[in-house]
Amino acid sequence: MTTVTSLLPYLQIALSVILIVVILLQQSTGGAGGAFGDNFSAVHHTRRGLERVFFSATIILAILFALSALLALVVKA
Repeated sequence: MTTVTSLLPYLQIALSVILIVVILLQQSTGGAGGAFGDNFSAVHHTRRGLERVFFSATIILAILFALSALLALVVKA
């Protein structure tokens, strides 16, 4: 159990950095174009290719980060 408590902060830091990078790499469609009448942001579009990979990776990394945070609470208790 001591190895988990010693490695958990490093795992959380790595997950948070990777999560931030993946979020920043995603294409933003709700920028200034939506404020000036661009209809692309109002219509649902299908994610394809790399956009779909980034979207799925964001969800998976967020779940892993949340689970590691809950594990940190359980281990310290």
